[in-house]
Amino acid sequence: MNILFKNLHINSPLDNINEKKDLLIVDGIIKKIGNAENIDTNNLEVVDGSNLTCTPGFFDMHVHFRDPGQTDKEDLHSGCESAMNGGFTGVLCMPNTKPPVDNAEVINYLNNKSKDNLADVYLTGCVTVNREGKELSDLESLYSQNVKAFTDDGSPVHNAEIMKQVLLFSSDKNIPVLQHAEDIDLMNGGVINEGEISKKYSLKGIPDISETTIISRDSLINEYAKNSRYHIQHVSCGESIGLLRYFKKRGGRITSEVCPHHFILDESDLEKYGTNAKMNPPLRTKKDVEEILKGLQDETIDIICTDHAPHTNEEKSRNLKNAPFGIIGLETAVGLSYTYLVKKEILTFEKLIEKMCINPRRLLNLPEIHIKENENANLTILELSKEWTVDKNKFKSKSRNTPFDNFNLFCKPFAVINNNKIYYSNL
Repeated sequence: MNILFKNLHINSPLDNINEKKDLLIVDGIIKKIGNAENIDTNNLEVVDGSNLTCTPGFFDMHVHFRDPGQTDKEDLHSGCESAMNGGFTGVLCMPNTKPPVDNAEVINYLNNKSKDNLADVYLTGCVTVNREGKELSDLESLYSQNVKAFTDDGSPVHNAEIMKQVLLFSSDKNIPVLQHAEDIDLMNGGVINEGEISKKYSLKGIPDISETTIISRDSLINEYAKNSRYHIQHVSCGESIGLLRYFKKRGGRITSEVCPHHFILDESDLEKYGTNAKMNPPLRTKKDVEEILKGLQDETIDIICTDHAPHTNEEKSRNLKNAPFGIIGLETAVGLSYTYLVKKEILTFEKLIEKMCINPRRLLNLPEIHIKENENANLTILELSKEWTVDKNKFKSKSRNTPFDNFNLFCKPFAVINNNKIYYSNL
């Protein structure tokens, strides 16, 4: 892949670059940053970058690609294409597949299937055998297979002793433990947030204490397992933000993530979007959204990800009680985050890059991405000022379960570059 971007706005916080420059890439390597007037362009693709912005490649550390076992919803190929279409050059896959990622056979299958992709695919390993919460997985074996984190996501690690053991392992190996923070006893079959909407429709509610009690318990265990690395997935409650601030001040190695649906939508949107607004943890109240935005702004929340969770149309056409939890997000996350955070001055664009590129890789002990000469080109190219309308029929995901169809957004993905390949978005 040989390409020259002319007059491209490059924004790379790690490299202290935020200006327009020419960018030459040859065989996937950044060969020149600067004036390229004297370069022979006969064997180059030349792109006018005057309306484009280049950043280090965005990374989504929370995706469900349903492979193996439910590839009618998504597979590694469609999931990666969805990621690239949405502006991501790397993803971290959750282990709740069928069979789950708790053994070398599944890991080898996934690694072989993800070879030679533009998008880098990294794996998590199950905390417990078969994600059943009863018996600790062979953590040492999974670690030796190069999983980047441990989680039972889709389910919490409910057993406190098991959480203690995996956090002790985390302390020893410096590998993060990702917790789906939910007390399953307090959830007790709930389907949406416990509040006005659940009462209105006589649906079993999920109280916010189902999230906060687990965060409190685990944060104390994290302090016990000194130097362990505890990460809270898809934060949904305002009260959780206060707990995060408290335990971070106490010195715990605690990080957290939030998804666009939890900083944009609230429980009232269930009446508008139905089951495409049903996820776990659920949409909470407007007050919770306000607190999450404050948590993003003051650095309490470290990472923005999607929890990309594909489901079939048949599944999502069921009623609220019986439809599965989850929505897709890879092809809307960049535009949503820019529109609702940067345009509204909650975050600067540089802070958005940190939370969607730098911090996820840093948390997972992955190499930093630099925009420097002689570095591999791992880049996201965006049209920041481009206003566009979400059209789910243009998605590359196999699924269409999104509440954000027809949303008007800014910041349209243009292309991604990685592993000596380029992919142009069709959104």
